Amino acid sequence: MNMEFLSWITLNYKVFLLVLLRVSTLLFLMPVFGSRTLPMPLKAAMSMVLALVLTPVVPVSADFFPESAAGMLLMAAGEIFMSMTLALFIRMVFAGLQIAGQMVGIQMGLSVANVMDPQTGVQSVIVAQFAYMIALLLFLAADGHHAVIRVLKESFEIMPPGHLILSKSLYNMVMLMAEEMFILSIKLMAPVMGILLLSQVALGILAKLVPQINMLIVSFNLNVALGLFFFGLTLQFFWPVLGRSLDKAVKLMPLALKAMGSG
Repeated sequence: MNMEFLSWITLNYKVFLLVLLRVSTLLFLMPVFGSRTLPMPLKAAMSMVLALVLTPVVPVSADFFPESAAGMLLMAAGEIFMSMTLALFIRMVFAGLQIAGQMVGIQMGLSVANVMDPQTGVQSVIVAQFAYMIALLLFLAADGHHAVIRVLKESFEIMPPGHLILSKSLYNMVMLMAEEMFILSIKLMAPVMGILLLSQVALGILAKLVPQINMLIVSFNLNVALGLFFFGLTLQFFWPVLGRSLDKAVKLMPLALKAMGSG
């Protein structure tokens, strides 16, 4: 049995390498699997296991690959680009959440209260980090990571390795998700930002009527209290809005694969 396995690996190692490139690139860029809190050996082991499982079902024979090293590098670059495009669709949804949190955090006056994001290793406003962690928990609870793995498996049927073709329809899909990113941020945080705007207007009127009050101190405490209160109220609408955006991203991923595979 071991000899058969070694013989199969010897004949299909090129297919395995391309599959590994596609799988590992997608896993390392996904919001959950690509977290810096996960050890690198664990992510590498997950990529190897998935690549070994998927390689036998890839509809590509070893004779398809070019003989030159330049041709193989070009195919490898195509696999990396394809996985980066798929990961971009999901990351844009989470980026919309972070944009919303950044806007609300700045409006509340918490722009100086930054924390280290364990997912990316960079600093972000604490409200944005809180919204991002809630979105990750909802994503995992709804089995969103399973949906992405299913799309990864289907990607080898829709677009086998070495068949990448760039097209205008792919560009349009990326722009559609970029539009969805900003729409999502406005949908989630528009109520909180509206309340904070009205609060600033009311404080401005009050400052003119009663100039003896120190509005700087009053506004800071009031904005933080109002922002956190209404942000908590909007959490019940997180999943209906976020779920639609994630569903749209997952459904666009096979369409993007068809666009890359057929041009």
